[in-house]
Amino acid sequence: MKKFNVGIIGATGMVGQRFILLLHNHPWFNITTLAASSRSAGKKYGDLMDGRWLLDKEMPESVKDMVVMDAAEVEKVASTVDFCFCAVNMPKDEIKALEEKYAKAECPIVSNNSANRFTPDVPMVIPEINADHIKIIKDQRKRLGTKRGFVAVKSNCSLQSYVPAIHPLKKFGVNKVLACTYQAISGAGKTFRTWPEMVDNLIPYIGGEEEKSEKEPLKIWGDIKNGEIVNNYDIAITSQCLRVPVSDGHTAAVFMSFEGEAPSVEEVIETWKNYQGRAQELNLPSAPKHFLHYFTEPDHPQIKESRDIEGGMAVSVGRLRKDTQYDLKFVCMSHNTLRGAAGGAVLLAELLCAEGYMD
Repeated sequence: MKKFNVGIIGATGMVGQRFILLLHNHPWFNITTLAASSRSAGKKYGDLMDGRWLLDKEMPESVKDMVVMDAAEVEKVASTVDFCFCAVNMPKDEIKALEEKYAKAECPIVSNNSANRFTPDVPMVIPEINADHIKIIKDQRKRLGTKRGFVAVKSNCSLQSYVPAIHPLKKFGVNKVLACTYQAISGAGKTFRTWPEMVDNLIPYIGGEEEKSEKEPLKIWGDIKNGEIVNNYDIAITSQCLRVPVSDGHTAAVFMSFEGEAPSVEEVIETWKNYQGRAQELNLPSAPKHFLHYFTEPDHPQIKESRDIEGGMAVSVGRLRKDTQYDLKFVCMSHNTLRGAAGGAVLLAELLCAEGYMD
């Protein structure tokens, strides 16, 4: 695999910082460009981020002297890279317009943002679940009038804490799901230092999160028809999303019903243990060897012990048992800024490269 020169649009935010750490010494990707708002443009990244670096690991030396570019100067940024990751903090309509401008400048965009998730010809991909959706890119290119340019997105971070565990069970006829998610403060781009109000606190509301949790899986499980991804409504999902005083890692309590007879607990665990997706078949650099890790201990998975399994790219599952109202219930957990955000986007970019969409 050749080395690709990549840019990070929105490099100053928490997800942008996570991209920098993940791409530092990546075997396929080389950071050549950091971009942000016009306020940040023209400054060295290290100087700009003095006192603003939010992650535990130190900023790589290789980016400190990089001069930040203005993300709005699309042609200029695009000329320096093979493709870009996007994690900007802007109104959705502005993000959507910006990402399409890059695509039309023949610069593919792999986005962490939600703005294009429901654009019918934009694939929203979890590589272990719906890797085949990247085929829609040819239709998107036709609409945009591009040869290389396109937009691909990863799903909402909270979905990674339960959709991966539900997906392999579709063969048993899952038809109804209740998912309650307990989401870390880094999902809001915060730390306990920047958000002290969250210490010893719980907020039973995250704006727009429940709508995403209920609608995005329908697209992920959808089918490509007539140049669009059409939602699959076989599984009805309802959700409740809470912000909890945890630094990193989203947890979900999941309840499931099945059309016919529910599978046994043993059948489900065996299915989880053996499940692999396209990311594992291709042996992508960021792909976990085992996508789903099942814990038999009644008090697991726990955030501190499990969020960093396989570089934070694995999904941890536990407490599977029968339920009195639904058929089965379990608990699921994933690292929200790794598997759920920047790491999921890097894995998607690796898939796109491996399948020839960045050529």
